[in-house]
Amino acid sequence: MAVRPRSSPSASLAPFCALDLVAFTIDERGLAVLLVSPPAAGRPWQLPTAAWTRGEDIVAAGTRFASFVVGATPAWLEQVGAASDPGHPLGAELSVGWVTVAPRGTPTTGEAAWFALDDLPADLPARHRTLIRRAHTHVQQRLDHTPVAFAFLPALFTLSSLQDVYEALLGRSVHKASFRRALAGAALVAPTDEWRSEGRGRPAQLFTLAPRPRGRRGSARAIRFDFPVG
Repeated sequence: MAVRPRSSPSASLAPFCALDLVAFTIDERGLAVLLVSPPAAGRPWQLPTAAWTRGEDIVAAGTRFASFVVGATPAWLEQVGAASDPGHPLGAELSVGWVTVAPRGTPTTGEAAWFALDDLPADLPARHRTLIRRAHTHVQQRLDHTPVAFAFLPALFTLSSLQDVYEALLGRSVHKASFRRALAGAALVAPTDEWRSEGRGRPAQLFTLAPRPRGRRGSARAIRFDFPVG
């Protein structure tokens, strides 16, 4: 679903706080980010942004906004900082950055489009480039602590497609055998009875996210992968 940013309001109408969203997906180009272009001619591409309604819970506001942007309740959403921003397009004094992910193939409409992370528009504001870099780093750092990579995939997936997600997020290749050993050690996925054909080879088995607790009293364990370069 597309978000149509509002043009900068007058000072009397400017919100105190705005929400800026970095939404990532993965397509044939690798990691991609959602940008929107305001209706006014000559306006640059930018991140989706919306005013925060004073008094609304900030997490609820972020979830509502991200749901509107990607067209569904986000499977994963986190804050990536707040900053005083006198140059915000909505005229807000403060902006709160959020990052979410969308499954591969999530469509866009209107003035929204997915851009490859390494091929962003030349006129993208510097403040938005900074927030995108911060959000990308945040996702990479969270890979060892939360199953964020699975939010890019459907409920059933192949191990090859999961490895593709990790490689896109990390920006490098990983060794297939090492990846699968680490995945088995993390006890995160479970095989299903379904198979999918991938290219000319034999069909690949489909898996599902099914983290198994580890340790005494069934406590959750840290998720950590340490992949050598492939």
